[in-house]
Order: sequence, then structure tokens, then C-alpha cells
Amino acid sequence: MNSRQAPAAFWPSPSAWLLGAITATVGLLGACSSPPLIPFSTQGPPLVLVPAAQAGVSDERARFREIFCAVLEARKDEVEDYRPCDDAMTHLEGEPARTGRVVELGPSRRRLIALTVPGVGYECFEPWLQPPGTSKRHVQKFGYELELLKVDALSGSTKNARMIRDAVMSMPHQQGAAPRVVLVGYSKGTPDILDALATYPELQGRVAAMVSVAGAVGGSALANDATQDQANLLQHFPQAKCDAGDGGAVESLRPDVRKAWLAQNKLPAGLRYFSLVTLPQPERISLMLKPSWKKLAQIDARNDSQVIFYDQVIPGSSLMGYLNADHWAIAVPLNRSRPVISETLVTQNAFPREALVEAILRFVEESLSAP
Repeated sequence: MNSRQAPAAFWPSPSAWLLGAITATVGLLGACSSPPLIPFSTQGPPLVLVPAAQAGVSDERARFREIFCAVLEARKDEVEDYRPCDDAMTHLEGEPARTGRVVELGPSRRRLIALTVPGVGYECFEPWLQPPGTSKRHVQKFGYELELLKVDALSGSTKNARMIRDAVMSMPHQQGAAPRVVLVGYSKGTPDILDALATYPELQGRVAAMVSVAGAVGGSALANDATQDQANLLQHFPQAKCDAGDGGAVESLRPDVRKAWLAQNKLPAGLRYFSLVTLPQPERISLMLKPSWKKLAQIDARNDSQVIFYDQVIPGSSLMGYLNADHWAIAVPLNRSRPVISETLVTQNAFPREALVEAILRFVEESLSAP
């Protein structure tokens, strides 16, 4: 399935070069310069910032909140980093009233297969991170599958889109059966998936839905202030086995590139799209991510330290909700595997990730079953 399990990690003493590499690359903090993050330019398509409903986005926050809250309360003695639902999510004005419908918490009927596509550099620092794999084990208890889909850590979206296509097409598929694959994009993984779906029509009929989680749909202005050379430092991470790929990772995240891509490409209509946004309260930003949060706050303080909240929504998708977590907290389990870093630098990393993954899959399964 083009996925792999992380090997055992080695943790040397914290050093200036290691922490510098984390700061300069994974966070895309860029230089300490003062030019605008989005410089004046006449390049790119006409843009307009409008309410989500006017961009064809359906507001399904109420139902996702019901499902996530129900899962959190039902599993609070089973999962780590429990938070009350109102603390785990951010409430924005205008959220619809809750539906009151029953939340199914038993075995999955459709037995969805979630393939997650990670962000920049993940393949480089995954061995060092030593992810515990607890989300996979948790959702397996309910009949779901969760796998990591391998893409190039430092390549652009075009190359990674081909890798996504090949991985999905290599999976067993019963002709005529309802598709079970759900592609879940995190950060740059979202534009990688969008590129694959728009470029390879053969994926229709194989993929049931796509979920963007903290996705860089519209890019990140931080990429304007970063270079590929900074990202390439990740090749020197302890135990890193990644290579430079095609060197297009940072370019793929620049807002003008992403907006131009959205203007020029139409997503296939045969599957469902969902957007889950990270929009933390300022006190939920980890100490190490404060500088990048402040840089993006020059444009809009409603950001997760890497992406502004409105740039995380796929046009025409279902808006699932807003999580009170920074960009790393939902996907990079430093608080579980690297306590020294978590206690000193990545100070707001704890989040009930297992419950979140279960809630996402239950929400998608319910949505796919609706008329």
C-alpha cells in the first residue's frame, strides 16, 4: 500500500544545529526580514475573499461537533490528551444549531480505508519522531483502516500527485463496489491530493472522499519568506533517509502558485470533499511556533502558525469545523515521543488525536451514506 512503519528512533542531546533545522525548515519560519509576506504583484488570477457559503462551501460544523463531542466523551478513558469538546474546538459565529441526531459509535459499516498524505519533510524526520501509531490501532477496533501514503518529503505537488495516483491504483479494487478509500491530506499533503484528483481521472471510482486537515489549500505566505535550501536541511535530521526529490516543496506552497492552480484546475465532481481547519486561540500556539504565528498575524491573526484559517478550506467542500490546536498539535506527536522538546519548545502539542481520527472517519462515513 506504499506505506511504512517508522523504525526505532535515536535521540541525541538537543543541539543548536538540530533545533535550528527544526525552526528553519519544518516551521518554515524564514528569515527575520521585514518585507511583506505577500509582496505586490500583478501575477496570478483575480481573487476575492467571501464568506464560505458564497464559495460553495456547505456548513456542517454542527454535525461534526456532535460526532467529535460524542467520541471524546465515549473514549475519554481510552485515549491520551483528553480535552472537553468545547476546549478542543473553536466556535465561530454563525455555527448552525446541533441536529440532535444519534451518533453511531459501533463498528463501521463501510469499513473505510483512510490514506494519509503528510506535509513537507515528514519522511525526513519520521524516524526521529517515532510516531506511536496509536491512531491506527484505535480506529482498527471499529473496522477502519489507517495507513500512511508515502510521498517525497521535499518534492513539489506534481510529482507527489503521481505517487498518490500509483499508490491508490495499486490497491485491490472490486469492480462495481462502492469505493472505500478516503484520502486525508495534512498541510502540503492537501494540495498534493488535489493535484492527483484533478490530473488523474482514473482515481474516480477508486476514491470515495477527500479530507483536508490543516491543509494548505491556498498556500502559506510563510513560503514566500522561505527557500528550498532551508527545507533541504531536513535531509540531515538524525536517521533521515529522504532525498532532495525534485526540490519543489516550498514552491508548491507559495500562495500565488496555489491560487493559480485553483483557478486553472477543476476538481472531479464524483466524490466528496471535506475541510477541517486548525484555528487555535493564541494561548494554544506552542512557544516554538509563536514567531511564525506572529509573522502570519501581519496578514491575519486567525492562523495556526503556518496557514491562515480561510486558506485551509477547499472551495465547494463541506466545512467540518475549527480545531483549537496549532498546526503541529493535530499531527506531530512530539508530546508523546519527545518530551524534552515538548516541555521546552513545542509546549501546546497535546491533543486527543485518536478521538479526532475516529470522529473524522465516522463523520465521513455518515455523510457518504446520506441521500
